[in-house]
Amino acid sequence: MPLELPILTVANASLWRQWLLKHHPSSPGVWLTLAKKGTTAPTTLTYQQALEEALCFGLIDGQARKKDETTFSQRFTPRTPKSTWSQRNVNIIARLEEENRMHASGREAVEAAKRDGRWEAAYAGSKSAEAAEDFLSEVAKVPKAQKTWESLNRQNRYVIYMRLAVLKTEKGREKRIAAFVEMLGQGETPVPQKRVLEEVEAEDYENEKDAKKAKGGKRKKSAESDHDDGIGIVTKPVETTRTTRSGRKAPAKYD
Repeated sequence: MPLELPILTVANASLWRQWLLKHHPSSPGVWLTLAKKGTTAPTTLTYQQALEEALCFGLIDGQARKKDETTFSQRFTPRTPKSTWSQRNVNIIARLEEENRMHASGREAVEAAKRDGRWEAAYAGSKSAEAAEDFLSEVAKVPKAQKTWESLNRQNRYVIYMRLAVLKTEKGREKRIAAFVEMLGQGETPVPQKRVLEEVEAEDYENEKDAKKAKGGKRKKSAESDHDDGIGIVTKPVETTRTTRSGRKAPAKYD
């Protein structure tokens, strides 16, 4: 069972840094109380401030939790040897170095990432992430998968991007790409997105309708050329008038 981390509340960014200086070598991490916009108590510490100080000491941000109307909790833990890096954090580290704010423990985490390739492989943020060519080429081979992919929102595209970005081997990547193509080919998405399947199914319906219409029109034209009365495909019931033996009009019969 995972260790439940303690909750930590400090008044500001300066005190957060002081806490890190003292506890970062031994702490497994904390749920840090952060201020929402306009909050001054019990803390003024913002997410961006907390993240920057954490990066200085080799910590990484994780899950967020709702707390109350003025604050929320963010998990900060020591970076593991295999944890991936985001391009955002790589850029922040560069600025922190220029400002001479990096601690030795933070630099050690950076050097380790540079040695094993994680630094170079830093993934992009959701706004700038682009799907890889090998993935897109496989999706393009399956028309239904391509339709679903084109209908995905940014969240779903980023989920796929991230799940491919963290893979370490080519074999694992190929297997994951094949699984995503199969999923998209069935009109499914990583994260529920109701409109995707509806839009794809609607497009399929319209295409089928157009195809039937075109086929029907062709058949009708052929029928009209064979019959002088122009009767081709019957789309409505035809009323047949009948009379009884007594000569009275019988109920209409539809052929």
